Amino acid sequence: MEDRHSVQTPANPWILSAPFFQGLPASAIEVALTHLVTRTHPANQVILLENDWGGSVYFIIEGWVKIRTYNLEGKEVTLNIIGKGELFGEMAALDEVPRSTDVITLTTTAIGSMPAQDFLKLLQTEPLAGVRLAQLMARRLRQVNRRLRLRESDSQSRVADTLLFLAEGQGKKGETGTEIPNLPHRELSSLSGLARETVTRVLTRLEKKGLIKRDQEVICIPDVSALERMIV
Repeated sequence: MEDRHSVQTPANPWILSAPFFQGLPASAIEVALTHLVTRTHPANQVILLENDWGGSVYFIIEGWVKIRTYNLEGKEVTLNIIGKGELFGEMAALDEVPRSTDVITLTTTAIGSMPAQDFLKLLQTEPLAGVRLAQLMARRLRQVNRRLRLRESDSQSRVADTLLFLAEGQGKKGETGTEIPNLPHRELSSLSGLARETVTRVLTRLEKKGLIKRDQEVICIPDVSALERMIV
């Protein structure tokens, strides 16, 4: 069963982790969140479909989603995996065209949906909101460009870059290093453009070298710079 309730105050803790809201006046955030509705979705649930019209912008309160599309052969391609504090659906709201990707939950995920008109009004009234959105889109473009450049690299470089890509977007500092979710190998395969069996072999190799540590929920990168040096 989905939970549904309105969020009326910017004092909600999840806002503190959302880069988009950083530095915005509390009064402006409160107005923007007036019609925000949160829902909790189970894993593997489709939130948005390609060609849907963009009536809302979505903020991840807890959990993880993947952004996917399909190539010309009909094969699924994971474009991004994003988590707490991130937003999605902003492009369709901005240019008023159908959505270009699907969004699916990877875990139980709480998502806040903001009407597109409230999002656009915030951009129009708070210049810093526009700056934050531009920063978000620039970061995502840099990530995509880096991954495209590495498409011809060896498998170890591509898996290492995929882990660093996740660490940059959603890594959390732990006692023993930077932690990212231990995603199913099929998701890492889609992100890196490699066969799942290849991803499994490379992860085992990286673990034996001490470049990553894995448990059921988390992959820990003890030294990010050491993993970066594996990319050629």
